[in-house]
Amino acid sequence: MNVPNWSFLSKPPMTLVFLCLVALWEAGVDIFSPSPLVLPAPSAIVTTFISHPNLFLVNAWITLLNTLAGFALSVVIGVTLAIGIVYSKFLEATLFTALVTMNSVPKVAMAPLFVIWLGTGDRSKIGMAFMIAIFAIVIDAVLGLRSVDPDMLDLGRSLKGSPLKLLFKIRFPSALPSIFAGMKVAISLALVGTIVGEFVAAQYGLGYVILAAQGVFDTNRVFVALLILAIMGTVLFYCIELAERKAVPWHVSRRAEHGQLP
Repeated sequence: MNVPNWSFLSKPPMTLVFLCLVALWEAGVDIFSPSPLVLPAPSAIVTTFISHPNLFLVNAWITLLNTLAGFALSVVIGVTLAIGIVYSKFLEATLFTALVTMNSVPKVAMAPLFVIWLGTGDRSKIGMAFMIAIFAIVIDAVLGLRSVDPDMLDLGRSLKGSPLKLLFKIRFPSALPSIFAGMKVAISLALVGTIVGEFVAAQYGLGYVILAAQGVFDTNRVFVALLILAIMGTVLFYCIELAERKAVPWHVSRRAEHGQLP
């Protein structure tokens, strides 16, 4: 006899969960009536967005472009540095230590320096996004490049494989899951870096919208900007997740998702 599968009831769609949370938020505001300056109702936040859609969408687009530019730089330069660290003991002893030291410095404290060095335009925001995101890329890329099966490397050398071929044919493909893991962390950090840069000096972007709204105690606009940032970060994360599924379908984590493992 076929038994009905009711497992989907234990895993409600995220959209349904989100709508329930919004409904509870709206009901809580109606019941307890907090000050709109402290906690506005979701309906008021939506009304604020609808009344000024261009304000939020244009600034969100600027923030998104700067985030993607900083993230792209962190991936390209971070993977390149990771390769150098894996192949060079000197770079491992110097560059890797320098990256760890720089990562321990609060990035908010470094933001004014980026404004001085790169100006108040987009370059300082891209620089902040790059600086915050690159550490995650380097760490995970180094881990992936070093986690290759030694037998595979020995086999490649026995077949007269050059160091460059070993890198691109064996090391790099094996490191892709770790690199994608670092990219998932880095994309969120890049968004944070862009907002930090916009907080310090900007005339546009969602960080600027938040600061301007704070100056006039417009909590609704702050919440709209925060909601857009949350959506943006989530979408970017799952875009990288989708790219990972397409790039490394052979990895054990992907096979487990499709029930190919016991």
